[in-house]
Amino acid sequence: MGTILGLDVGSMTTKAVVLRDGTMAGWHLIASAGDYRGAADKAKGDVLAKSGVSEDNLTKVVVTGYGADLVANADQKVSEIVAHAVGTHHLFSSARTLIEVGGQSTRVAKIGAGGKPLDFLISEKCAAGSGRMLQMIARVLHVKLEDIGPLSLRSHKPVSFTTSCAVFMESEAVSRVAEGSPKEDILAGIHEALASKIANMINRVGLELDCVITGGGARDSGLVSRIQETLGVDLLVPEVPQVTAALGAALSGDSRGN
Repeated sequence: MGTILGLDVGSMTTKAVVLRDGTMAGWHLIASAGDYRGAADKAKGDVLAKSGVSEDNLTKVVVTGYGADLVANADQKVSEIVAHAVGTHHLFSSARTLIEVGGQSTRVAKIGAGGKPLDFLISEKCAAGSGRMLQMIARVLHVKLEDIGPLSLRSHKPVSFTTSCAVFMESEAVSRVAEGSPKEDILAGIHEALASKIANMINRVGLELDCVITGGGARDSGLVSRIQETLGVDLLVPEVPQVTAALGAALSGDSRGN
C-alpha cells in the first residue's frame, strides 16, 4: 500500500493527512490565507515532520479542494465530493448521508454502501450557506469561533432573521446588537438559519441514516445541535471533522493500488 499524502486545499484552510499502509499516521491543518500553493507546501512539510515520514518515502501525493490545481508535484487529483464521501465512509461505514459545512460552501450527499457518492448538492455561492457566515457573525459579536457553539446553546429566545442574504444578515446582526439582543440569541438565530438551509438541501437529496457531519462547521456544537433538532436525527461527528476530505484523497490514491 505504501505511504500516501492526502491534501485538501480549501478556500479557508489546507488540510494534510499521511496514510501509511491504510492507517492514518498523522494530520495537520493551516490557514490557506489565499496562497494555496504555499499553504499546501507548508502543510505537507508539517505533516511529514509530525508523522516522522521523509518525502522520499512517499508513494503518492493526492490532492483535492478549491486550490488543488495549484499544488505542485501532485500525482493524482480527486473531486471534493468523492474525497469527502470516501473519507466519511472510512470513518463511518454505516454513513448514508453526509453534511459538510465548509468555509466556502455546504455540501450534502447521499453515500452508497461502498462510499460512492450517489447524489449531492452544493449550496449557492453565498456566505449565508457556509461556515463563512459564522466567521462574519463572530467578528460582529467579538466572539471567538471556538466559543460560538457553547454560547449559542445558552440561548432561550433565538433571534429570527428576516433575510437569507449574508450581507443583510450581517447588517441585521449589527442592528440586533444595537437593540440589546443577547449574543447567544443572535448566534442561535444564525444557527437556525443555517440549519434550515441544510434541511432544505437534505430534503432534496433524501435523508438516510446514518447521517454524518464534517467540515469546520462540525466543530460548532451549537450548529450541530440545531441541525439535529431540525432534522430530528442524531448526527455522527468525526474526531477531527476538518480532515475528512484529505483522508479521502489519500484513500483514493491507496485504492489505485500503488
